[in-house]
Amino acid sequence: MKLTAQEHELLKLHYAWPAPYPKLVQLLENKYGHEYLLNLSQKQRTILNKKLAQLSPLPLLEMLLEKGIIPIPYTHPDYPDQLKQLIDPPAVLYAKGNPGLLKKTNKVAIIGSRKAGDYSICAMDMIVPPLVQHDSVIVSGLAKGADTMAHQAAIKYGGQTIAVLGHGFFHLYPKENAELATTIAKEHLLITEYPPYHAPAKWTFPMRNRIISGLSSTLVITESAVKSGTMSTIEHALDHGKEVFAVPGPIDSPLSLGPNKLLDEGARPIWNGFQIVETLVES
Repeated sequence: MKLTAQEHELLKLHYAWPAPYPKLVQLLENKYGHEYLLNLSQKQRTILNKKLAQLSPLPLLEMLLEKGIIPIPYTHPDYPDQLKQLIDPPAVLYAKGNPGLLKKTNKVAIIGSRKAGDYSICAMDMIVPPLVQHDSVIVSGLAKGADTMAHQAAIKYGGQTIAVLGHGFFHLYPKENAELATTIAKEHLLITEYPPYHAPAKWTFPMRNRIISGLSSTLVITESAVKSGTMSTIEHALDHGKEVFAVPGPIDSPLSLGPNKLLDEGARPIWNGFQIVETLVES
């Protein structure tokens, strides 16, 4: 792993102040000058300067690599072009596993409720195998429920999967997915925009959702309530012109309200993964 001097500088700045790239590039261009720092509070400036002073003598890249963490700055060739289309792309991605999966052309996000049940498992068994046969990478967020099922289905059927985390690698949420996360880190890919020390918080998961959407050309929703993080991910995808598929659900299930509403608004119904394969071939 090689970084340019500028990428080293960006990595240390992001490690100290994990903000999206547009904010950090202003700071870099001003060389931490007063023009930009005036936009920070005095407390924030003090904290930033203290952290930078502590990081300055440290071989940060080597320290991360020793932990099995691969940092991918915005300007590095391994950084996925799809994320550069976001208005607030991550300044640095931290990866564990095979970063080559980021360059795969066909990435399909499969998401849904943390309360998803057997109906979503059935949907995965119908949707994932054809995608795996077509060499698509399954992207999700390692949350309970549908996300977990999506990762497990990709692995079960011999495919590849990317899990996008809402926290740094020194934390894991949910803890129940520790074994799954270990498997993905060894054989697939875990990524996050947060430095390893960064703990999960309510606001970090909506930020994570834009990465799930941004990486993927197509999104599938299985089960979801109308108001949820899943639906916010879908809204982000629609804003960026992504293809959205929804699994039609039983009318008496609260977790059918989200996908059924999307179907009413023009999402494509899906009951078999070949429906997505056809669109990938056409594109």
